Amino acid sequence: MVSAGGSQDAPFALVDITDENLAVVANWHRPSFSAVYGDYRSPKVQRVDVGDTVQINIWETGSGGLYTVPGIDRTTPGSRISSIPDQVVARDGSINVPYAGRIRVAGKTPPEIEELIVQGLEGKTADPQAMVTLTRNVSHSVTVTGDVTNGALVPLNPKGDRLLDVIAQTGGIRAPVHEAFITVSREGTSLTVPMQAILANTQENIYVRPADVITVFRAPQSFTAVGATGQNAVIPFDASGLTLEEAMGKAGGLIDHRADPRGVFVLRYEPTTLVRGYADVPPHLLHYGNVVPVAYRLDIGDPVSLFRARRFAMRDKDILYVSTAPISELEKVFRLVGQLSAPGIAAYNVSR
Repeated sequence: MVSAGGSQDAPFALVDITDENLAVVANWHRPSFSAVYGDYRSPKVQRVDVGDTVQINIWETGSGGLYTVPGIDRTTPGSRISSIPDQVVARDGSINVPYAGRIRVAGKTPPEIEELIVQGLEGKTADPQAMVTLTRNVSHSVTVTGDVTNGALVPLNPKGDRLLDVIAQTGGIRAPVHEAFITVSREGTSLTVPMQAILANTQENIYVRPADVITVFRAPQSFTAVGATGQNAVIPFDASGLTLEEAMGKAGGLIDHRADPRGVFVLRYEPTTLVRGYADVPPHLLHYGNVVPVAYRLDIGDPVSLFRARRFAMRDKDILYVSTAPISELEKVFRLVGQLSAPGIAAYNVSR
């Protein structure tokens, strides 16, 4: 059942907590990394780019090589190895190899760079061989910051790294899991998902992409209990997955001589697209904006409702209201909430 309170122009939708409406809420798509960013996989071949650091080792056969020290050259048989100090790939995408000159390496793999070095040394030394190692991978790194043990620029492995892999490389998060949120910023788009959602759904543990910025922050979750409850207070979530049943218990239960058993409400702003899934929603509420004020009603006089309360998930900044009077009193409460909560702030809370 869905209604609009006591009048057609009431400021909220009244939604009974039924099995059908519980299914609507359960099937609602929360913010999702996998849906927004897709199943990105890193290239199997890693290429060098501007800002990366490479190390070069060169082998020469016989004596009189370009890179050998004269004293050592006379006493050491066989091939000689020489190491060129680490070089950062310049803005023009090149590095300098003595006797081979400037070599453009940006966009090339280490084996391709080795081949270019050998070509540059041919005819100048006997049977040159080169080995190129990528020692500092800046262009294929992600930034991890926020409420982690050690924020860092984390280089990515050629096999690819998932979101929790790179966070673990910084020492892990410092916030409790149920209060931790992760924001991934990529190519002008940012999305925030609860840490608990990533742990519950492995598809949310996406592969990160070079230049991603990963921010971990702590956001304590709470709900407000008002009306005929054991205590009227702002009550923190002390675990993830808090249900309406547990919320009533944390609020000290219902006051027997005051509470209306048919008047247990959860007040929140819901996305308009979700509210469209309920039957008989007053049309004027669907044009309220991106969010719609909703009062979910539970009749605990029906024993089945207690099982439904166990399936109804509370959200951050929900209001648990237990009435002592007819539905008209709820309209007054919701009008007050509407005056105190700007629609922009409400939309922000819904998006989180």
